[in-house]
Amino acid sequence: MHGPALSGWLLVVLCAASGAYCLWRTRGSAGEDRVAAVSEAVMGFGMAAMALPAAVLSPPEWAWALYAAVFGAAALHGLAGAFRRGRHHLHHLVGSLAMVYMAVAMAAAPGGGHGAHGAGHGGPAAGSGIPLLTGALIVYYGVYVLRSGARLVPVAAPAADAPGAAGGVSGRGGVLAAGGVAAPGGAELTLVCRLSMALAMLAMLLTL
Repeated sequence: MHGPALSGWLLVVLCAASGAYCLWRTRGSAGEDRVAAVSEAVMGFGMAAMALPAAVLSPPEWAWALYAAVFGAAALHGLAGAFRRGRHHLHHLVGSLAMVYMAVAMAAAPGGGHGAHGAGHGGPAAGSGIPLLTGALIVYYGVYVLRSGARLVPVAAPAADAPGAAGGVSGRGGVLAAGGVAAPGGAELTLVCRLSMALAMLAMLLTL
């Protein structure tokens, strides 16, 4: 991005790790869960590629058109089933449209985005977006991050003498671990993955 190159590398690692985990999730999922995992994997790897520092890869001008085409297709696919598949698929739709928006902003930046990459950092070019749209997306992802983070707050175990206290399941979906704190399960790891990508998206949008 536009900070130190280290911040760009951190975004690359975060998004690539999230994409890899979502890809791994496809092995044991089916139906709508598999569709969601594939969509999130594409999003993670796409964000990782967009965040690469220019010292490693300075993308050609056609790369932004490719990003826009790929995530535009993902947005159309998401739109086709968003209203019948549930709220989280609407989130996928918003994410795909945000990626299209950032790719178009990079293509429209002076030098086709090379101004941003010339400084040695990846990501969208500062001042290349539409302030109102950028602000709306920042608010959306900010709220999403706060809500997701609140869902990850550990739930204390009931008192030891309460019925079902031992080996129970917390209200967040995790199995209670020693000390009365919910141990992370598959649902929690998936939420962490989504939260990580939302944070990365928020960081990228803040540079527009």
